[in-house]
Amino acid sequence: MKHHTIGRSALAGLIAVSQGAAAAVVTFEEITLPPSGYLNQSSPAGGFTVHGSTFRNDYNATFDSWSGFAVSSQTDTTTPGYFNQYSAFAGGGAGGSSNYAVGYWSTYDDAAHITFAGITNLAGKGASITNTTYAALSMRDGDMFAKKFGGASGNDADWLKLTLSAFIGGNPTGAFIDFYLADFRFGDNSQDYIIDEWTAVDFSALGMADQIRFSMSSSDNGLFGMNTPSFFAIDNVAVPEPSALACSLAGLAIVLRRRR
Repeated sequence: MKHHTIGRSALAGLIAVSQGAAAAVVTFEEITLPPSGYLNQSSPAGGFTVHGSTFRNDYNATFDSWSGFAVSSQTDTTTPGYFNQYSAFAGGGAGGSSNYAVGYWSTYDDAAHITFAGITNLAGKGASITNTTYAALSMRDGDMFAKKFGGASGNDADWLKLTLSAFIGGNPTGAFIDFYLADFRFGDNSQDYIIDEWTAVDFSALGMADQIRFSMSSSDNGLFGMNTPSFFAIDNVAVPEPSALACSLAGLAIVLRRRR
């Protein structure tokens, strides 16, 4: 049996057509929210699909628990604790918009991921990311579960990290991006920070992918994992247009035919 593999020229052709593919921006304004100001119950597809990209949501109605992505318009930046888990610490959506997504990463359910309509080159694409109020106030002040970052002296080298990993067909490509939502590792404590505004994160280093998976880690851990709340907020996510992905696949087919 003769096996066909995609050689350099085919891969170059796929990258070329993908780089020119148009991008759509997911602002989450397309999603209508209930009076509560947030929505975290799964759709039949298990998430929120906008511009052909699905933001996974796993919701358990029995326990009213969830992981993955919820959509919110809440603006509370002062109330600490779990019951304010749906507010962005920036006080609203990116650029003054109303809606945004809240991501919750759980070690027991790898649901925090975005799945595209097909394999795409993520060069030039990205998103705006910030802390949630719940996580930010926990790090700033400490709570009954987690420590105050920096400790009593302010010198503890604490941090909260969000990692974005590229996947194709359910397998990791090895490409990833680390984004620090808080970093207290500086020798000069005046440089320590907790992200409190929408911050641009470039996806280019992820290369080719059909899915981005989000995970979190912290310097503050206990017997059951992270003590720091594993929440973040994301908005203005640039994703490939489904029509552009179709063109990319057509371009790859042409390259493969020429290669044969």
